[in-house]
Amino acid sequence: MKSFKSLSKFRKLYYLRFFFRCFVLIMSVLLFFLSPLQFDILSPLGFFEGFSVFHIMWLFWMADMLSQMLPCRRYWPVGSQKFLEYAFHPAAGQRQDGFARFLRQSRREVLTVGAAWLALTLCIGAAYFLHLLDQSILLLITVAFYVCDVICVLFWCPFRVFLMKNRCCSTCRIFNWDHMMMFSPLVFVPGFFSWSLCVVSLIVLIVWEISFHVHPERFWEGSNTALLCSGCTDLLCGGRLRQISGRYHTLKGSQQSSRPVSRE
Repeated sequence: MKSFKSLSKFRKLYYLRFFFRCFVLIMSVLLFFLSPLQFDILSPLGFFEGFSVFHIMWLFWMADMLSQMLPCRRYWPVGSQKFLEYAFHPAAGQRQDGFARFLRQSRREVLTVGAAWLALTLCIGAAYFLHLLDQSILLLITVAFYVCDVICVLFWCPFRVFLMKNRCCSTCRIFNWDHMMMFSPLVFVPGFFSWSLCVVSLIVLIVWEISFHVHPERFWEGSNTALLCSGCTDLLCGGRLRQISGRYHTLKGSQQSSRPVSRE
């Protein structure tokens, strides 16, 4: 395993996010058992009726979402910022058939992931309305999703493996869906705390989707060289995919050079 110092800036940042979010999850579980009044912030006006540790998390989450819509190249990797103009590095040329295939695949990915997450959210909502879960548990599920979001980046992503088959986070079609997914359990909890997070996360999603439909070329590695392994500086994969890509191109080049030259 590579030492922490040898990792890229963004992989280090995501490891720090991972440890912080694990701490938040552990803290939330302890508060659930030791100080359940902290969860009163979930009541309709609970946000304004006293201080809770979750006020601090509300500020963290709001700052994260607002920064995700701005050109924060030091804070967010290119996979999250590719909808912005500064992160678009035009390729010299692009194949129209490849671009059309990319658009078709993107539509399938959005429909598949959207349907899967909607089904999961409805299951959580059904359990809540059947009184199998309470509001506090919905917040704990949200915090668990908060951790899972970074797990998908650093370790293993079920969306990539089972639903989208994309290469990495840089090419991920749903990178900025994370907050919408994370806060979806709170949509069933009426109150300023929960619905303010849901509304802002929905705005982030809408900005992302509008950007895709206006500038889809920014999301495809065939037209945006910043998304290629060779142009990647984020190295969220730890450099593994770049090494694989480099070996592939080296092997391909050696095979081409070994072909006999026709003399006519």
